[in-house]
Amino acid sequence: MSGSGAPIRRLFVQPILVKTIGPAQREKRANHRHVSLTLGTCESGMKGKSKADHAGEEVVYHPVKLSRNDLYRPPTAEELNQLKEAESLFHCSLLKMQMEELLKEVALSERRKRQIDSFIQTVTKLIQTVPDSPEVEVSDLSWLSGAVKVPFLLVPKTTKGKFHMAPPSSIDLIGSYPLGTCTKPNVMVDLAVTIPNDVLHPKDVLNQRYPRKRALYLAGLAQHLASSSDIGTMQYSCLHGNRLRPVLLLTPPGKDSSSFTLRVHACPAPGFFKPSRFHPQRNNIRTEWYTGLQTSEPPTPHYNSSVLGDLLPRAHLQFLSAVSSQCSAFTDGVALLKVWLRQRELDQGTGCFNGFLASMLLAYLLITHRISNSMTAYQLLRNALNFLASTDLTVNGISLAKDPDSTPSISEFHDAFQVVFVDPSGHLNMCADITACTYKQLQHEASLSMQFWDNPTVDGFQCLLMTPKPMIRTSDHVFQLCELVKLQSSCKKLNLLSELMDHSGDYIHTALPFILSLLQQGLSQRIHLLTHSLSPDPKWSVESEAPKHKAQPPLSFGLLLRAELSSTVLDRGPPADSPKAAEFRQLWGPRSELRRFQDGDITEAVLWHGESICQKRLVPKQIITHLLQLHADIPESCVRYVGAMVDDVIKTGSEVSGTGEEESLVVVQSYDDLSRKLWRLEGLPLTITAVQGAHPALRYTQVKPLALTRKLYSFFDREKTSRSLVPKEGKPCPVYITPITVICHMEGSGKWPHDRLAIQHIRAAFHIQLGELLRKHHNYTCRPCPTHLDVWKDGLVFRIQVAYHREPQVLRESLTAEGLLVVRDNDEAQALEMATIHKPLLTSTLHGLQQQHPCFGAACRLVKRWLSAQLFSDDITEDTADLLVASLFLQPAPFTAPSSPQVAFLRFLHLLSSFDWRNNPLIVNLNNQLTEIKNGFMATRESLPVMFIATPKDKKLSMWTKRSPSIQMLQRVIMVAAESLKVLEHQLIDGSQKQDVRVILRPPLEAYDVVIHLNPKQVPLLDQAVDPPAITFSRGVMSGSAAQPGGPLPVIDYNPVSLYLGELREAFGDLALFFCDPCGGTVITVLWKPKAFIPTPFKTSQVSARSVEVTGDETKTVPNVEAILEDFRIMGKGLVKSVEARTEKWSF
Repeated sequence: MSGSGAPIRRLFVQPILVKTIGPAQREKRANHRHVSLTLGTCESGMKGKSKADHAGEEVVYHPVKLSRNDLYRPPTAEELNQLKEAESLFHCSLLKMQMEELLKEVALSERRKRQIDSFIQTVTKLIQTVPDSPEVEVSDLSWLSGAVKVPFLLVPKTTKGKFHMAPPSSIDLIGSYPLGTCTKPNVMVDLAVTIPNDVLHPKDVLNQRYPRKRALYLAGLAQHLASSSDIGTMQYSCLHGNRLRPVLLLTPPGKDSSSFTLRVHACPAPGFFKPSRFHPQRNNIRTEWYTGLQTSEPPTPHYNSSVLGDLLPRAHLQFLSAVSSQCSAFTDGVALLKVWLRQRELDQGTGCFNGFLASMLLAYLLITHRISNSMTAYQLLRNALNFLASTDLTVNGISLAKDPDSTPSISEFHDAFQVVFVDPSGHLNMCADITACTYKQLQHEASLSMQFWDNPTVDGFQCLLMTPKPMIRTSDHVFQLCELVKLQSSCKKLNLLSELMDHSGDYIHTALPFILSLLQQGLSQRIHLLTHSLSPDPKWSVESEAPKHKAQPPLSFGLLLRAELSSTVLDRGPPADSPKAAEFRQLWGPRSELRRFQDGDITEAVLWHGESICQKRLVPKQIITHLLQLHADIPESCVRYVGAMVDDVIKTGSEVSGTGEEESLVVVQSYDDLSRKLWRLEGLPLTITAVQGAHPALRYTQVKPLALTRKLYSFFDREKTSRSLVPKEGKPCPVYITPITVICHMEGSGKWPHDRLAIQHIRAAFHIQLGELLRKHHNYTCRPCPTHLDVWKDGLVFRIQVAYHREPQVLRESLTAEGLLVVRDNDEAQALEMATIHKPLLTSTLHGLQQQHPCFGAACRLVKRWLSAQLFSDDITEDTADLLVASLFLQPAPFTAPSSPQVAFLRFLHLLSSFDWRNNPLIVNLNNQLTEIKNGFMATRESLPVMFIATPKDKKLSMWTKRSPSIQMLQRVIMVAAESLKVLEHQLIDGSQKQDVRVILRPPLEAYDVVIHLNPKQVPLLDQAVDPPAITFSRGVMSGSAAQPGGPLPVIDYNPVSLYLGELREAFGDLALFFCDPCGGTVITVLWKPKAFIPTPFKTSQVSARSVEVTGDETKTVPNVEAILEDFRIMGKGLVKSVEARTEKWSF
């Protein structure tokens, strides 16, 4: 609207048949595909379409002539609100539309609702005909047939009371379905069956009498329903894992059995028990009844809240319905919050933050006017997350009670529970079972979501609502407690008898808060967050006994590490004379000792074992096992630590096992020393302006860090003229020595020629002079070449390349026949720029990233080892792989930056397999310099590489992926990455499986047509193989410290496997694709190109490796496969052991 207040003219046409489809709707439909992929069980949401849509009729628009008043009518409040939203949330408008489309996906269809209503009517009629049974003692189960069991663990065996079966006094729908907040894919409909008053007694709150009668009533219902053909499957479960609140799960018969589940609750009549009986400070389980000992009666807050929870579901539904009726977006807001919770695995299991709590949270925000009734679902979600991120319910609980004076106070709830959120009655803490750690995780996730919500370089919708966050991929380290029965002794050691009685014998969830508190105290500053898995709700057949507590899966714990502190080997405590010293000694036991430090202080301290960085990363494991053994009687054998299992793949075989950080540091230090010496050289005609490394070893990402080598002279002959070593005939291939590329930029000068050949000659002269100066001043063995200078230093070879900054420009210039100067880009100039400008810059930037994130280098090595093992290293190059890993650290949303190589590797596999490479550029925001590039990317998408990686210096071309991968290879990489992720995560989580993480490094050879087996003796990197052979070969080096300066040059950059592979591609690249694992692979695999076997007309210039076929007048040629396979053998004589043809595709 203009500042002068001029009226807005309304320009629109009214469609007769269907509404117009604008760009917003098209965008929404485009994003429909992503929603469907993640929420696979969702329906397509066709119900809103008109008949015209289905019939495919032509859309006709009829303009309607509007009156002047209509044309200039002021905008409505809703239109003004939408304009304001679009203005203030401009970059989130797409996010809003995606959310609207998601809501359609998770909403129940009308057809599904009709199925549910029909099944509810059927079940209700069946339940109303439950027959009466004679009154018996609670412990007498003679009225129950042997086929149906009672869903309750009877500990202790007996309790007082009478029970008889009778039809329910009422049957009501409760929960999310009548409220309208029920969502797919896990559709759960709740049905409350009211137990008649004459079955219960007001004193049944004592000693588990009511929970046992509740379980008996459910067993009676199950027995009655078992004979009906209108019921599909019937199982018992527990409401959010609470064994005191069993439920009966029913599904419809036939094909709809998996579409929804009806959850039957047995409840007392509202108001049957007095709420005051359930005060958190009151006792309702007598110690004498439970233990046989006469002692004081401790409060039983968890038991009280379990029973009280059955009294209030109808009141809660009425309350939420009243709130929902005032806010039109309430149900959609709850649905979005439930999706957000589900992706973070927080909405199901014991102590979860379920959909009911999500509804109550939004109701609280509405009642306290933190959000308004006119807000959209998008705004409700945002405000809910903002509230969670900023409010700590473990310290400052909240209440929905209108009259707090007549109910327990918030402080009384805090004394009994870790997290406090009181319901509208004022008597029930709805978060009674939630641990402080789970709420801290919820807070952390909400805070993280708010951080990336407004970031324009992050796909907010994908991160917020579509990316699953399983613990194994979210936490840096994960460990499991396997034999849960051991927690019984933990309860005894921790003296938790009162708490065990309160939890009705559930020793797992009795001990859990104390174990979490112990670990939190011990890990302290080393971690940002400690999380734990939520035990899944047990399900069992109505014909089976209730499962024991120990039958549930192992408890998993996740650590979010502080990278800078997690691997320190010393925990320094208080001074010896401090009052806190005794507390420190009590926590650490015999590991605590007095130590004197360099500053003169004498303090308590604990020293952990760790020589290499790899070992130091596992210091948290030492802390956890020590504390659990000392304080909770849990032996180390019960702790399964999976924080670094994948690291074994890149471990080096030295005396102190490590993952290469120490070796990489030695290489970098040697390079730094060479760099300083180059800077100080005198006697050069031009000064050196820059010395830059351009090799993965200098950014800590070399798959196997370069080891300092000493030559075994008896292995070699000496070549007289160049003082170089040559391996003796018959010996194995010498060790592969990688030259480390160093770019040496010389200053610009008018003396530099403008002819490309002259520049090359000048550069060669510089190489000769540099070699002479290094030999003269530092006694380094040097070998100058026209293109580089090899320097043997500290057992490493540095390959120095002199660069002149104008040379790429000279290569682009050429003279036409008329004498005009033409500047034209070409491959030679691009390759030179890549080698002398872009690679050194990338190396220095990633070196800086390694300093910020110590596990970056190890993560890159893991990734590149997987790529090479799966034969993808030619398609995803080393530089590309490093950039992909860098993106995980620079833009980790919806996660935090990885602090362990294993979790970075898992996220890499997920990124590779789930990223939308077709429609999105992968932004690697080095130095945080990139903003919006999506629009330019989409405008030129067809001409860009299939895998587009954008960096601040390369926003438009993606130079790193320009040549590879092809679309076919990218598809295969995505497929293999998805399968590897699935297999690896399953192995890491499931301890019962055979533990062999290397299974993801063994490529399936069935897909290839020919396999060329190589002689291991001639594979120089054999020690890096996925499965190293039992027999090893001497390769001309000795272990120990590096060689002294001087001496002959070793064999440099000689790898017969890569040379043979290059020859194969040059000779037969038009017929086949060749793949090999460059890290010690002993096979080369061959894939025939289908088009190569189409017969082509005979030409004398194209008869190489082809045979002639004459049919009538036509003479055609086809590849001669037998001759080609023979050529493979001949070309690789001495290296090739055998050639195996696996298929005969060429014969079709």
